[in-house]
Order: sequence, then C-alpha cells, then structure tokens
Amino acid sequence: MAKREGWLGRLGNKLNRMEARLNERRAEVEAETSGDLPHPTGPGRASAAGASEVSAAAAVATVPAPPAYPPVVPAPHLAAPAAPVRPDPASVVPWGMRVAAEASWRLLLLAGMLWVLMKVISEVRLVVLAFAAAMLVTAMLQPFVVRLRRLGLPRGLATAVTAILGFVVIGLVGWFVVWQVMENLDDLSDRVRDGINELKLWALDSPFHVTEKQINDIAKNLSETIGTNTEQITSAGLQGVTVLVEVLTGILLAMFSTLFLLYDGKRIWNWALGLVPSAARAGVAGAGPRAWRTLTAYVRGTVIVALIDAIFIGLGIYFLDVPMAVPLAVFIFLFAFIPLVGAVVSGALAVVVALVTQGVFTALMVLLVVLAVQQIEGHVLQPFILGRAVRVHPLAVVLSVAAGGMIAGIGGAVVAVPLVAVTNTVVGYLKAYSREQHHLGSGMIGPGPHGSTALSVAPEGEGHSTT
Repeated sequence: MAKREGWLGRLGNKLNRMEARLNERRAEVEAETSGDLPHPTGPGRASAAGASEVSAAAAVATVPAPPAYPPVVPAPHLAAPAAPVRPDPASVVPWGMRVAAEASWRLLLLAGMLWVLMKVISEVRLVVLAFAAAMLVTAMLQPFVVRLRRLGLPRGLATAVTAILGFVVIGLVGWFVVWQVMENLDDLSDRVRDGINELKLWALDSPFHVTEKQINDIAKNLSETIGTNTEQITSAGLQGVTVLVEVLTGILLAMFSTLFLLYDGKRIWNWALGLVPSAARAGVAGAGPRAWRTLTAYVRGTVIVALIDAIFIGLGIYFLDVPMAVPLAVFIFLFAFIPLVGAVVSGALAVVVALVTQGVFTALMVLLVVLAVQQIEGHVLQPFILGRAVRVHPLAVVLSVAAGGMIAGIGGAVVAVPLVAVTNTVVGYLKAYSREQHHLGSGMIGPGPHGSTALSVAPEGEGHSTT
C-alpha cells in the first residue's frame, strides 16, 4: 500500500511539472506575439514555479529531485517584410545603350559647334583664306629668315629681305604666266580653230556614224546658247570685277599677315598660348612646334614636288611642240598645291591643248608623259621628300579637298590637306602626352568620368552599406 501511494505521488509530481512547463510555453508564445518577450526571472515564471511548489508541498520529503532539462530557446524574431527598393534607373539601362547615349549628345554638340564655326568662316571667308595663305607662305619663307639671322642680320632686316624677295618671285611668276598667255592667245586661237576642224573631219570619218548635219546643229545650239545668255555673261563679268577686287584685298591681307608672322611669330604664339586654360597649356605648348614643323615640311615638300612635275611635264610638252608649254608648266606647278585633284586637272588641261592644236597622237603622247611623271611623283618623290610625318591617307585627301572646295572654293581645297596633316600631328601628340602623364601618376588630363557611364568602384576591402 505504501509503494502504491509513493508511485501515485511521483506520477502526480510529473504531471504538475508538465502543466507548469506548458504554462510557461504558452506565456512565451503570447509574449512573442505581442512583441514583449518576458525575462526568464519574470512574474510569469515565478507564478508557475509557485503553483508547482504548492501542488507538491505534501510530498517534498518523499519525492526525489527532478532531472535536469535543457533550457528552452525562444523562437527567432520574425520581422515584417520590407517594401521592395527600386533600383537606380541608370543601372537598369544596358551599358552599351548608356555609352551610345553619352556619345550621341556629345556628337550632336560637336556637330552644332562645327556648323556654327562653318557659318562664321563663310561670312569672313576672305580674311580666313588670306590668313591661311599667309601661314603657308610664312612656312615656306621662315627657313630663309633663320639662315639670315645665323649670318648676323638683325631680325627686322632679315624679315624684310626675305619678304621682299619672296613677294617679288611670286609676282614675277604671276606676271610671266599672264604675259605668256597674252602673247600666245592669237596663235592658240588659230590652232584651236584648226584643231576643231580636224576633230570634225575625224568625227565624220569615225565609226560612230556622226553626220555633218549633227555637228552643225551642235555648233548652232552653242551659238544660240551664248546669244540668249548674254545678260548672264555680262553679269558674270561684273561679278568678275568684284571677285578681282576681293582677290586684291586678300593678297594685301596675306602680305601684311606674312610680314607680321615672319617678324613676330613667336610673340604671337605666346599670346595665343595664354588664351589656353592652364590645365591644358603644357600639352598645347608641346603640340604647337610639332604642328609648325609638319606644316613647314608639307609646304617645302609640296613646292619641291610641284617644281619637279612642272619641269619634266613642261619639257615633255615643249619637245612635243605643244603651244604655250611654259604657261602650261606654270599651271601644273600651281595646281600641284591641290593634292590629287590638281594633278588631274592640270594634266587634263595639257592633254586638251595638245588635242586641239596637234591632234590625237600628240595628245596621247602628252597623256603618257603626264601619267609617267605623276606615277614617279606618287611612288618615289612624295614618300622620299614629304616623309611619314605629313603622310595622309588618299581617302582623307580626297574627302578633305572636296569639303574644302565646297566650303571655300579653290582656296579651301588648297588649305584642306595641310590642315588635316597638322590636325593629325596635334591629335597624335596630345594622345601620347596624355598617356605619358597618366603613367607618371599625374592623372588623366581633364575631368574624371562622370554621368551615367561612370562606375562607382570602391577600394578593395571596403563594403557598401545597404538598407
């Protein structure tokens, strides 16, 4: 009987402890739901412990100590789900599209600036072309000033002697061309008339089945066209007078600009360099002398090549008994300053004069002479004389000559290629200078990357805080 009472007492004690633990667990769950987790020594645990002590007060002496149970670990805190964070719009756009957008607005800005610049140049085209011609003449004459200075002449006297001799030579060449054309104009007219008659007879006997009536109709149409456009021809003559005045004004501007550039070119360059921002002044100061050497080499090489072309083609024309051989040689020399296009025009002019004055065979021989000299010029003279410093790709030459001719006529075509050569030299030097400064630790020239294409790269070991 005593054993049964002891077993029942132990069973009741265990049931009381289980009830106490269930009460504790229920209190913890309610506290977690309400957001207030009670302390293990709080009143809830004390009340549960007190209830278990009261229920087991009768069998304290007979009941052994309860076994040790593992501590109850509270459930983790379940935070409410946060609202989704929208990403940065620039990070959503693909990288290629961002780069294209950044490049597009910069290209549009550059195109607008170039358009405005072309408009300004077209308004003051006479001044721009006169200054460009002065730069070319100065590049050709400056080595003579340097040699005279080395011989002991003062700067003013050396400049005056060089400028006067240069202008006299250029004037004598122009006068000689005009004199030769006027002296041979009557003879050329007679030979052109005879050549046209020979071409007419050749066309009648040719396999093209051209009749005399068709040739007479063509001549009649030409005469009627000239007769109906008399007013336009007269207005063109009046415009020619205006053009002549503009040409004389441009020549005077070019002469004065050449004098000042020869005498005070270094001071003018220092003044222009002072207008450049200080951050880029060192690079521009290094690019300027290299650009001037490129221009000087281009002008000197072009003069030598043009002189060789004029001499050899002129000798070929002279020995083939083509009239006005000397004026044609001078025209070949002048047109050689327009790369590619000038050689084609001057050669075609010599062939046409030979055709209408001496016949088809002589014209073919002149064509062979022109092609031979130009091939020697393109493959031997220009690479040897001009060198790699001023070499420009033929496609760039054609495009620049076409653009210069469309913008400023013949003067623009003459200036286009040296401008491209100088720009190529300046851009190449500035790229090398910027790369060198970057390697030396000075950083890149200009502001750092910014905008939607800039990358925010943190140093290694640092993390980004996110919220």
